[in-house]
Amino acid sequence: MNEALLRSLTPGALTVLVRRGADFAAAEDAVQDALVEALRVWPTAPPRDAKGWLVTVAWRKFLDATRADAARRRREDRVEEEPAPGPAPAVDDTLQLYFLCAHPSLTPASAVALTLRAVGGLTTRQIAQAYLVPEATMAQRISRAKRTVAGVRLDRPGDVATVLRVLYLVFNEGYSGDVDLAAEAIRLTRQLAAAVDHPEVAGLLALMLLHHARRAARTASDGSLVPLAEQDRGRWDTALIAEGIGILQAALARDRLGEFQAQAAIAALHADAPTAEETDWVQIVEWYDELMRLTDSPVVRLNRAVAVGEADGPRAGLAALAELDASSPSSRLRSSRGDPIPRHTAVAAYLHERDGDLATAARLYAEAAHKAPNLAERDHLTRQAARLNARRCR
Repeated sequence: MNEALLRSLTPGALTVLVRRGADFAAAEDAVQDALVEALRVWPTAPPRDAKGWLVTVAWRKFLDATRADAARRRREDRVEEEPAPGPAPAVDDTLQLYFLCAHPSLTPASAVALTLRAVGGLTTRQIAQAYLVPEATMAQRISRAKRTVAGVRLDRPGDVATVLRVLYLVFNEGYSGDVDLAAEAIRLTRQLAAAVDHPEVAGLLALMLLHHARRAARTASDGSLVPLAEQDRGRWDTALIAEGIGILQAALARDRLGEFQAQAAIAALHADAPTAEETDWVQIVEWYDELMRLTDSPVVRLNRAVAVGEADGPRAGLAALAELDASSPSSRLRSSRGDPIPRHTAVAAYLHERDGDLATAARLYAEAAHKAPNLAERDHLTRQAARLNARRCR
């Protein structure tokens, strides 16, 4: 049984049912029942039209469930006539399903979960494992999301920017459980790029590919983080880099710059440098300036301060960091727990170390480690503080 084929057919079948009048939750249940039937039947009797078979069986499952539910008798008028079996329409409605799963009424966490479930075809258990929450908790989150979008119509244009933000959230979760969320986000973004001609979709896909190309070099054999400057560039995936740069160049040629294209351009400059010392930091600063014009967020300004520190020296970077502190309300530089963003402190530590102030750098590395969002970052920052303290004691 080709599980990848079933997963690729799921969103199209789900969208057909919703367009025929099924509410989202009932349609999703019916498609899941049809998938179970496919797993049972297809190994010995594979259909000639896989999508048509899946749509037909899912629709029958929906009708059976609707007719069996006395509380939903009022719906029987619109589902009484079953469409004749036959080939499924060639039109791919997957794009509308992306819009539905990233509906503005959903929280980011719910939109991500629903996208992975409905578009990605992952099971609730797989999604729960990936996000390290109990399966029952994830099931409740998905159920609430399905109820929220149950009455949303699919004939209205969606917001591509919202879909891209959801996919980028998925990508940044990386890998946990038995699901590689970064690879899944790339697969879904490729699918989206095939359905909509939009330079920012291409920009996000390029960004993901360029980041993913460095994945093997990001951690050492003991699981510790390896900073970009220290990574073995021979372990970078040159095929992904070439693909990402090609997609980015085509998007930039359309002269409709967006934030994901700008971020991808920065990633491409890192990927294009044979060594860390040969990185074109001046051009990276210029791209951060473009990105600031598109989205003047504290994170962008923070990353720009690092680039300025590399291009013009650590004191220039510290000055840029001071400008960020002066221009941004304190709440924008704090996490949901009210603590300063860990990476802000880590950036300050790095720039002070570059400037030769080892005592301040060691103290700031230790502070950043205390606030780190995960164990790998905490251990890395702790080692940085210990390294500088050891140098000071010599």
